[in-house]
Amino acid sequence: MVIPEAPGVASFCFRAPSGAWFDHAPGQFLTLELPLPTGTVHRTFTISSSPSRPLSITITVKAQEVSLGTRWMMDHLTPGTRVRAFGPSGVFVLPDAKPRKYLFISAGSGITPMLSMTTWIWDSGLEPDIAFVHCARRPQDLIFRQRLEHMASRTPGLKLHWVVKEDDPYRTWTGYRGRFNQLMLGLMAPDYLDREVFCCGPESFMQSVRDMLNALGFDMEHYHQESFHAPAATIAEVPQIDDVVPSDDRTAELHFAASGVTATCRETDTVLTVARASGLNIPSGCTFGVCGTCKVKKTEGEVVMVHSGGIADEDIEAGYILACCSRPIGRVSVEV
Repeated sequence: MVIPEAPGVASFCFRAPSGAWFDHAPGQFLTLELPLPTGTVHRTFTISSSPSRPLSITITVKAQEVSLGTRWMMDHLTPGTRVRAFGPSGVFVLPDAKPRKYLFISAGSGITPMLSMTTWIWDSGLEPDIAFVHCARRPQDLIFRQRLEHMASRTPGLKLHWVVKEDDPYRTWTGYRGRFNQLMLGLMAPDYLDREVFCCGPESFMQSVRDMLNALGFDMEHYHQESFHAPAATIAEVPQIDDVVPSDDRTAELHFAASGVTATCRETDTVLTVARASGLNIPSGCTFGVCGTCKVKKTEGEVVMVHSGGIADEDIEAGYILACCSRPIGRVSVEV
């Protein structure tokens, strides 16, 4: 069975020719052997169905223009077609000792393991406590929206939060807009520090989530992530996360080039607070990385910036930072 889910997205539901039931952990993936005209290729896809429904197994794929495997599946994988599958594999799964509270954060097709986990908890008869956050470009790109909203309408313990960058034409959107940020997180899950966090999506998205949680003092022992581009089959294959986290115990140096002032500070100090302590004025407004008033040009060094949408990606690439939410690492020079 082929089920359209969203523009360029479809679910493929498989049954075993022998009638055997499927067994997997929610969050795991399958590797499919696809007979492309140019030769056989192997592609991995997260299982979007739950092991609590073992008669079939479903994967959900998003086809990009350059995606040979998923493009072939969209055009040629029809009911009755047989493909070889290997697995299931993967360690991005719910822990054996299930915690009481979850925070699922995903973007794009990274929602697939979250649906499997949510359905498993739902079917297990447990009262869920899940804060479910999903980000997409537009409302029409929110995969599984109706299915999840149906589940949420039947239990108070599943809270859904959708975030989109832009509206659909001629349709009203009353949810969150813009870049997922720490202000949104505080509104969606005020008790996020007490939750087990599972995150899946593009690498840049997961990096921004980690930066946000690190800045908020989250215990990263309770953070789990899976890249839908390179899922890990074993613990040994899980890439080591080596994020730069500002520390009170390390010093940094800020050079304000236009003023000729150099100040020593801690890595946890923001550029804005150091500037004020040095008698310099950087115009500012919200101090939460929203308004963009404190945007300045960085000419040297690295900062850890966790903003809330107040600066465009193009400005970041050009070297600009928001002084209110940027913390210096080592020596940093700004045009102030």
